[in-house]
Amino acid sequence: MHLFGTPPHVIPAHPLAVDEDGHPDWAAQRLLTRYYLAAGATGLGVAVHTTQFEVHDDRGLLRRVYTEAAEVAESFGPEATLVAGIVGDARTAAEEAALAADLGYEAALLSPHGLTDRTERGILDRARAVAAELPIVGFYMQESVGGMYLSPAFWEELLTIERLVGIKVAPFDRYRTKDIMEQLALSGREDVALLTGNDDAIVPDLMTPFTVDGREIRFRGGLLGQWAVGTRAAVELTGRLWKGHDGPVPQELLDTGMAMVDVNQAVFDPQNRFAGSIAGVNEMLRQQGLLPSSRCLSDTEILSPGQADRIRLVRERHPELLDEDFIAENIDSWREDIA
Repeated sequence: MHLFGTPPHVIPAHPLAVDEDGHPDWAAQRLLTRYYLAAGATGLGVAVHTTQFEVHDDRGLLRRVYTEAAEVAESFGPEATLVAGIVGDARTAAEEAALAADLGYEAALLSPHGLTDRTERGILDRARAVAAELPIVGFYMQESVGGMYLSPAFWEELLTIERLVGIKVAPFDRYRTKDIMEQLALSGREDVALLTGNDDAIVPDLMTPFTVDGREIRFRGGLLGQWAVGTRAAVELTGRLWKGHDGPVPQELLDTGMAMVDVNQAVFDPQNRFAGSIAGVNEMLRQQGLLPSSRCLSDTEILSPGQADRIRLVRERHPELLDEDFIAENIDSWREDIA
């Protein structure tokens, strides 16, 4: 099975719209999904880290989150690959995958959140349990937000699971990123898509192939919290990067890569160990009129001091990377679409 066919793939990690009182705002949630589809996203990552893992604490809320995105995607296409965030131990994760499959989702992203057996064997056992319900996307999450080191041997064994269709590579570490690319090359599999989640290295990941024993491995796109903002710009940039270049890489593309790091630093708050990362995405979208607030379900998930001002600054510096004109020109028609 090759779920992620013709590249490149631009899959935003979908936030959750929360009002000032801390409750989900479903009209704003649909508006946000409409924006992603209008921007040309090829998929949606739903109930993932950027959505807030707290949605998994209430099965009714989780169903609603899955359903809202699926209904808007069905209504407004073009076809988007629906990827469901899955958490917990094997039984819980398999139940969530079955729910997502019933709602039209095509793959399950295996988050380490909620795992009690955080050994490589425990993670592999859970992967097989979920794969019985839905094709799976492996996930190398950075340690600062709940991930753990996973050895090359882990990736070698994960790649033996037939219903593995992708791997989100987000360790924020070049050595660990290389480990996965090497194991994929050695596996001989052609049906597993590498999707970057390295928000701080999007341009290098998408532009640079890795060759092992004569086989070239490339990222086929990304599933990114970064792409929850500036999605149309991400679609355009990813298309350019995937096509490649004859001769030297244009300096303008390298400059764009550094500008994206500037945006990412403001939104994801690395100077505070990513404490304001989810609220930062919400604040960017709030300032642009797409969300009602930067609130999250958890009272501890908040903006860091000065973060809102840093976000305003990168909006002024890099409007072309943040869809400023595109959103301003179309937001009223999107509201009419989902009314």
